[in-house]
Amino acid sequence: MNIPGLAAVIALAATLAASCGAAPPAPTVSDASTPARHSRPIPPPPPLATPCGGPAAQDVSTADQLRAALARVQPGMVIHLLDGTYSGRFDITTAGTADRPITLCGSRAAILDGGSSKDGYTLHLRNADHWQLSGFTIHGAQKGVVLDNTHAALIEGLLVHEVGDEAIHLRAASSDNTVRANTIRRTGLHQHKFGEGIYIGSARSNWCTYSNCQPDRSDHNLIQANDIADTTAENIDVKEGTTRGALRGNTLSFAGADSWVDIKGNDWTIADNIGTDARQDGFQTHVILDGWGERNIFQGNNAMVNAPGYAIHITKQDLGNTVSCTNRATNAGAGLANIPCQS
Repeated sequence: MNIPGLAAVIALAATLAASCGAAPPAPTVSDASTPARHSRPIPPPPPLATPCGGPAAQDVSTADQLRAALARVQPGMVIHLLDGTYSGRFDITTAGTADRPITLCGSRAAILDGGSSKDGYTLHLRNADHWQLSGFTIHGAQKGVVLDNTHAALIEGLLVHEVGDEAIHLRAASSDNTVRANTIRRTGLHQHKFGEGIYIGSARSNWCTYSNCQPDRSDHNLIQANDIADTTAENIDVKEGTTRGALRGNTLSFAGADSWVDIKGNDWTIADNIGTDARQDGFQTHVILDGWGERNIFQGNNAMVNAPGYAIHITKQDLGNTVSCTNRATNAGAGLANIPCQS
């Protein structure tokens, strides 16, 4: 069956209840340009920790209403996206507070459609601390969700797909955020080499753009329980300059790069992830700049590599990166890792 991605989501909407937590049948993302191997069902929406709707929420049903609500939003408010398509690109520049976060939520049938994949961001948070984005769908534009200098945000239960480059990008010192239980499919429709699922920080070549020519310290971010497949670059890319984050319990597959995950930062924990069908290795570290790509810990990962490389490939040794013997490798042609595992 040949169903364009947006049509698949609209068809899915007919099966969704109005509740944010409804669980529809799982469709398959596919089209004529995608080989059958690179097609994995979209799982039902996960249960959401963040309530959606209710008497205190402001309901919106059009793109203009959403823009107006975002322009006047205040800490503690809840903006509830009613089911439907919201065409355009949307900016968030107001911060919530720790005790009064701001929530933007909706069911998976509430679709923010950013249009052409050649430019723009569908949803862009700038200096917007303490936001909770929950449940809805992001489609189109060059990038799906971008956080710049945003802290303590929660991105939870979104479906982000059919985007030009990366799906979710935390950059410009965006720290202490949680990206949890999102589903990501079909990135890199514009530029394959930039089609990451989740991208943390900035490449050194972009530090003068996003972090005053200093390392982009997008630190202490938790990337947890996301389902990522069909990306043209890595499922998750962690850049040099970032420290002390964690990738936990993610489900990874069909990355277009030579690994599902590439770690170039320091002191990251990569634990309890499940990967299937890599091109070369499952997980990699790299040293792009001296002083980075160090002291990362891999533990409890289950890597069904089905490729000639390692489950875990430490590109430069003797930098304090460790591979626990609790990691498992299946059909990894070169074995578990290129350094001894530690009990």
